[in-house]
Amino acid sequence: MNSSDAVNPVGSVNSDWDERVAAAWATFDDHDAADAAGFRAVIDTLVAELPADSPIGLFERACAWDSTGHSDKAVPLYQEALERGLTGYRRRRTTIQLSSSLRNIGRPEEGVRLLTPELDAPSDELDDAVRATLALCLAELGREREGLSLVIGALARHLPRYQRSMTNYARLLVEGGSTD
Repeated sequence: MNSSDAVNPVGSVNSDWDERVAAAWATFDDHDAADAAGFRAVIDTLVAELPADSPIGLFERACAWDSTGHSDKAVPLYQEALERGLTGYRRRRTTIQLSSSLRNIGRPEEGVRLLTPELDAPSDELDDAVRATLALCLAELGREREGLSLVIGALARHLPRYQRSMTNYARLLVEGGSTD
């Protein structure tokens, strides 16, 4: 094994490990609800290849718990992954997923606090997921107009026409102006 094939001390992984994790997730829908523990075991087996304190391992385990209907078990794992220095794309995914899980367990205000700074983060393919999850958290807190504004603003970028109008309507929802 050469150095590029190894797991490094901070818990990042090689492309082979990432590919095997992606392949495991590709089989997620093949597992029915009764086999949720079986799916989590597949992820746990892959995570066992990482250093015990790997934030990536915590993230993958959190995802497995979350995806099998256990937001309550996922939240502390997501939080620990962030505390241990998870970075990059997985950090942003963790922030989104943790916020969603917090909403699911009745703590949407924490989700809003986590996601709001992500609105100003460098743009990537997760921008719309940030806005959609933040909108759900805001709605849970009775702030539906703010949430709707985020969703319409995100949608506007994808429309073949009416981008300017929809962007203005989204802004006016929170500014309180007329949308006529």
